[in-house]
Amino acid sequence: MLDLLVIGAGISGLRTADLAIAAGLNTVVLEARDRVGGRLHSLPLDRGAVDLGATWFWAGERHVEQLIHELGVPVHAQHLAGDAVYHDPQQTRRLDGNPIDVPSGRFTAGAQDLAQRLADRLPPSTIRLGEAATAVHRTDDHLVVQTAEAEHAAQHVVLALPPALAAHAIEFTPPLPEPLGGLARSTPVWMGAIVKVVAVYPNAFWRDAGLAGAAMSHVGPMREIHDMSGPAGTPAALFGFVPLMEADQPAPTPEAVVDQLIQLFGPDAANPSALHLTDWRSESHTAPPGAELLRAYQTYGHPLWAEPAMDGRLHWSSTETAPVNPGHIDGALASAARVAATVIADRSPQRSQP
Repeated sequence: MLDLLVIGAGISGLRTADLAIAAGLNTVVLEARDRVGGRLHSLPLDRGAVDLGATWFWAGERHVEQLIHELGVPVHAQHLAGDAVYHDPQQTRRLDGNPIDVPSGRFTAGAQDLAQRLADRLPPSTIRLGEAATAVHRTDDHLVVQTAEAEHAAQHVVLALPPALAAHAIEFTPPLPEPLGGLARSTPVWMGAIVKVVAVYPNAFWRDAGLAGAAMSHVGPMREIHDMSGPAGTPAALFGFVPLMEADQPAPTPEAVVDQLIQLFGPDAANPSALHLTDWRSESHTAPPGAELLRAYQTYGHPLWAEPAMDGRLHWSSTETAPVNPGHIDGALASAARVAATVIADRSPQRSQP
């Protein structure tokens, strides 16, 4: 019998487990993927990394700043210097300065480094990779989580994944009560309707031209573009977001992406050394079918996310459930802190009994 079973080894699930284990709770994390990090997904390069998922953190985000300090994660500032570019159907225009980007932080070895370091400090065998939860059943005095490999009994279960994915992929017995079930099904998946594009280049040529690597476009396919280069411009990369607004909208072709980059940054953009297009709606362990149609962002941080279901044993922990900084890494960590405190408060008196 576990004190806590966490479904999902993204940054929120890992931090929930980390805090619970530090309080002495017997904890296991199930992760459907073959890696940790969830939407913190980085691709290592020869000298650094690029982020295919989450990228930034911001000053004053105390949860992420605390974890960076705890784990000794190397970070650097987002590049801001130079002019931005504005793109509409009539023209491509260079702006004076960079009104698009704001001061923010980046993870020098990629955002996934934060998750991996956190996973590495958990006890061996805490994380079960490649084991997807398929059902959660309530019994008289605990919950049972089913996977294709096993059944796990736990006093508390944390759903550390997007609520809409949990509602789609996991069978709950009894069913989630309304309005909680409807709330979960209608809550947008952060990045679930986005294609993230990363173009890697031999050098940050746009900086040599006095450009910041920042652009805003009303043409597309990318609507906004930013510099993703590492410290001192190495590795050199640009990245952009393609919003998916319609059902079954196709992802852009590599040719369309490169053509847009040429329009914005000139002929030097024609030959990226690598081009990565990550369609997050196709990530079945992140987004359910139809994720691009979920747009009720006012559900983020809803008070119901803080009310455990199934006799107080089933909890929600993801960036979508955070009342502060939802959609940010900090929001995911804030949700983890809230849920961990609730579970620890319930289980600690039990563990102190003889």
